[in-house]
Amino acid sequence: MKKNKLKSEISIDRKRYLKKIKVNKVLVLVTQIGILVAFIGIWELLANQGIIDSFITSQPSRIVKTFLNLSSNDLLEHLKITLIETLTGFTLGTIFGVIIAIILWWSPFISKVSEPFLVVLNSLPKVALGPIIIIWVGAGMPAIIVMALAISLIVTILDILNGLINTDKEKIKMARTFNANKMQVLTKVVLPANITTLFNTLKVNIGLSLVGVISGEFLVSKGGLGYLIVYGGQVFKLDLVMTSVIILGIVAALMYEVIELMRRKIVK
Repeated sequence: MKKNKLKSEISIDRKRYLKKIKVNKVLVLVTQIGILVAFIGIWELLANQGIIDSFITSQPSRIVKTFLNLSSNDLLEHLKITLIETLTGFTLGTIFGVIIAIILWWSPFISKVSEPFLVVLNSLPKVALGPIIIIWVGAGMPAIIVMALAISLIVTILDILNGLINTDKEKIKMARTFNANKMQVLTKVVLPANITTLFNTLKVNIGLSLVGVISGEFLVSKGGLGYLIVYGGQVFKLDLVMTSVIILGIVAALMYEVIELMRRKIVK
């Protein structure tokens, strides 16, 4: 009887705890939506009252009209171009970054030799390399992909390498006591221990890849969201600029959520 009573009390406490967590999540979501709605409402009101210049700052109603106009024209084509460039740069940056990080972890000598060069390359503003990349690769999509790769690659290498190096030394020692070779230590201990590090790097990478793509589109593209932003600025169509920026933000958020969903499934 006492055991059943204790189990019942634990069950009730657990239900209360889980309910509290759900309520807290709902409150956070409602607050976030409320802040967004309030911001949009205040923005529209200030523009209608002439307190802010809608020509310079645009306003939600004009952005909606611009979006509908773009949707009926070539928005999907521009969006497709940016997505292809971003995903290509993101994928290449992740694959090459992980492979190079593993090589540097495998060979401490190569790691020490490469360290100052990686630091310099990481500190270098990649946009400054834009003209050089265009001359080397040629104008168009290849140059934009290389720009995205240049921005995301070094960060991937440094983040993954830091995770590999800081893997729990006791686990590695334990594996070696069972005569595990270096490849087995890598595949059975080091890489599994850094799954979270990998996904955190992917989350950073998707943003960096977008930055690289938009920077490249500013320079050479004849299509894409970056092109729309530059074109809108050149002809003083601030509605087009703001609409493109908002679409870009939504795309970045969706990509981030896709990576987060993948992380939850794989870690689980």
